Amino acid sequence: MAYASSSNARFGEGAAGTLRLLGYLAAALLLMVADHRGGWLTSVRQHAGLLVEPLYWMAAAPARIAHAARAGLVSRAALVDENARLREQLLLANARLSRLEAVAQENHRLRELLDGKRGYLVSVQLATILDVDLDPFRHRVVLDVGSRDGVSPGQALIDADGVVGQIVEFTGRRSIALLITDPDHAIPVQVVRSGLRLIAYGTGERDRLRVPNIPQSGDIRPGDRLVTSGIGGNYPAGFAVGEVLRVEPDETRLFAVAEVRPAAALDRRGEVLLVWNVPAETEVGPPGTAEHRP
Repeated sequence: MAYASSSNARFGEGAAGTLRLLGYLAAALLLMVADHRGGWLTSVRQHAGLLVEPLYWMAAAPARIAHAARAGLVSRAALVDENARLREQLLLANARLSRLEAVAQENHRLRELLDGKRGYLVSVQLATILDVDLDPFRHRVVLDVGSRDGVSPGQALIDADGVVGQIVEFTGRRSIALLITDPDHAIPVQVVRSGLRLIAYGTGERDRLRVPNIPQSGDIRPGDRLVTSGIGGNYPAGFAVGEVLRVEPDETRLFAVAEVRPAAALDRRGEVLLVWNVPAETEVGPPGTAEHRP
């Protein structure tokens, strides 16, 4: 009898479950028909969508963050590259303008100086200043280029305003340049207005050069601009060196000495240009091969 009672209980539970399922199905059908004909559940779905929307947003947040990070990195890298390229172009353009101005004013005189054998072609290479040493006894900068980049001793450095210095030491990837204000540095210069050729020396002060041994008859005065004369070969001709501030007699009263303010921003630049002369290509011989006629 216990077995029969157990079977009847299980049968009763199965019948109740079936009745509940049929009830659920009937309710679902009624809701579907009502929603189809009257649209009663539209507002319910809208509110449910609003409640679930934050969950979708949170689930998609990692993908959006990763996409934004990739886009930011790509944009920043592109901006850095473009900024470096534009800085190089601006530096080179300003240097060319400065040099062309001096060449335009003294074209005939500089051609005589170079004996008509060299043109005004120069090659350039951009370099970044890694370190600056401006103590009273040594004015030098460290650059991020070396022998692997084609650097050689004596190469001239310029910035957008004028001459900076020249290479004195280098390794494979680094080089050291002596600034024109260093006490051990000298540079051949020429007065743009009169063509007078002189030598400018560093003073150990970052904003002063000294031009001694000027003849009493030398045509130089405050406000004159000095450019490289090209003598010596290290510095190509025509680059700005500085402006004369004052001219006074020296201790012997036989010569004059000039105080010059450098044109280059020696302690305010992050990049410089290495420059060197490039021989102009000239065609030797007749322009073409002529046919020989007897």
